[in-house]
Amino acid sequence: MGNPINKMPCELCSSRKHSMLSELSESHICTISENKNLISHKKGQILYYEGTKPLGIFCINSGVVKVYKTASNGKEQIIHLAKSGDFLGYSALLGEENYSNSSMIIEDAKICFIPKESFLNTLFSNSSFFKRITKELSHEIGVMESKLTDANQKSIRERLAFILLQLGSTYGVEGGENQKIDLILSREEIAGMVGTATESVIRLLSEFKKDELIDLEGKKIIIKDKRGLARLSDFYA
Repeated sequence: MGNPINKMPCELCSSRKHSMLSELSESHICTISENKNLISHKKGQILYYEGTKPLGIFCINSGVVKVYKTASNGKEQIIHLAKSGDFLGYSALLGEENYSNSSMIIEDAKICFIPKESFLNTLFSNSSFFKRITKELSHEIGVMESKLTDANQKSIRERLAFILLQLGSTYGVEGGENQKIDLILSREEIAGMVGTATESVIRLLSEFKKDELIDLEGKKIIIKDKRGLARLSDFYA
C-alpha cells in the first residue's frame, strides 16, 4: 500500500483538465473531492491485483502505472500505460466484476482513490459525465480490437516500431532533431507491451540502433528517425 498524504482539492488539481472529471460542475467536483483519498505510491508497488473486487476507482494525479495481465507461464502482457489524468478500475466497477487485470506503479505516483458510492452517485446524477465515461469505455473496446488485430497481422518488428512511436508521442522530450522517451522501462516491460520475448526486443533495439532509427542511453531510448519508424510500422505510417 502507498502512504496517505494531504489531499488536494479536485478543483485545484493540474491533472483534472486531462481527466474525465474536467467537465464536472463545481458541486459534483466538491462531492468527489470531499470523499477521495490522495495516496503516494513508490515504483514497484501494486495498485490492485487481477481477480480482486473493486471498491472504487483510481485517478492518477502524477506518475505512470502499467496495467497488465499475467499469463499461465508467468509472462506479463502489458495492456497499456496509464498517466496523469487517467482513470483506472472503472470498467470493472461498472460491470460489477472483479478486476480483469493488475496494475503496478512504474514511476513514483500520487493517485486519488474515489470510493464506489461517491463515483456512482456522481455518474448517475450527471448526464454529461455519464456520456463521457460511456464514450471512454467504447474507445477502450476499439483499442483492444485493434491490438488483437495487430497481434495477429503485424510482425514483431512492426509492433515494436509502433510502440516506440507511441511512447515518444506520450513521454517524449524534444532535443533538437531527436526525441528522448522520458520514461524508464525494462526490456521485459517493452517486450510485454509488444507481446514477444525479451530476447527479441533486445535484438531488435540493437538493429534499430544500427539502422540509426534510435539511440540508447542506458535504459532510456532516443528516437532519431520518426519517419523511419513510421514507415517500419507500416499500417500506422
